[in-house]
Amino acid sequence: PARALPKGDGNSCCPCSDGAPFPEYTMVILAILMITLVVVVVVGNALVILAFVVDKSLRNQCNYFFLNLAISDFLVGAFCIPVYMPYILTGRWMLGRGLCKLWLVMDYLLCTASVFNIVLISYDRFLSVTRAVRYRAQQGVTRLAVVKMLAVWVLAFLLYGPAIIFWELMVGESIVPEDECFAEFYCTWYFLLSASTFEFFSPFISVAFFNFSIYLNIQRRNRSRLAHVEAEKEDGWRVIDGQNSSVFFVKTRKVNRKISTQAYSAMEIRAIS
Repeated sequence: PARALPKGDGNSCCPCSDGAPFPEYTMVILAILMITLVVVVVVGNALVILAFVVDKSLRNQCNYFFLNLAISDFLVGAFCIPVYMPYILTGRWMLGRGLCKLWLVMDYLLCTASVFNIVLISYDRFLSVTRAVRYRAQQGVTRLAVVKMLAVWVLAFLLYGPAIIFWELMVGESIVPEDECFAEFYCTWYFLLSASTFEFFSPFISVAFFNFSIYLNIQRRNRSRLAHVEAEKEDGWRVIDGQNSSVFFVKTRKVNRKISTQAYSAMEIRAIS
């Protein structure tokens, strides 16, 4: 989600806005694009949520994390973008300070939760490749998946939520003008640097590590599989009576009403000298 930034000429950290920032034709184009974005985001993620609810076969541990991501993105399209539209188009916040606080908390929460969900999905894929047997055994255990989902939301809220709500009380004053809406800590560089490290840089490194590890593991498996296939091919050839003879094995199955047996028969093909 797009986060509100203070408007002005740049001479002050948090100056007042100076009216509508766009010409009328630009506002119309932006409004159409944003409405289209809202429809696509809401409908797309609603279908994902509906599929998870209707189809019980989708309720495994991995898909719970995709459900969590769909919920956060759905709320972005259903709440954050519609509330942001009048503000970005007119250049003025006209919905009151209370709704401003709520919108900021939801905006930062949902954005951070989406990032953390992507990290969680990458970690889940990492486990499915590197610890396949244990991972498959835990697919039916949904309690652990629910705990991880809740942890994502709690961590996402703790990163920005308390600062948005209580920053004004801690510093003793507000730097946000009445007709604007942005976080009080927008001008505090050390807080932004620390929060950005946890929200963007650490997740980026984590996702890169998990996906690179998955790539290396798959490459190692492919090399091992090719070596095994080559070894089986070599074991399937024989030399009989000093002549060039090829021996290969054919797997046959004999089935009747009562007994199903399986036998392996060897066929010898002598090369024409």
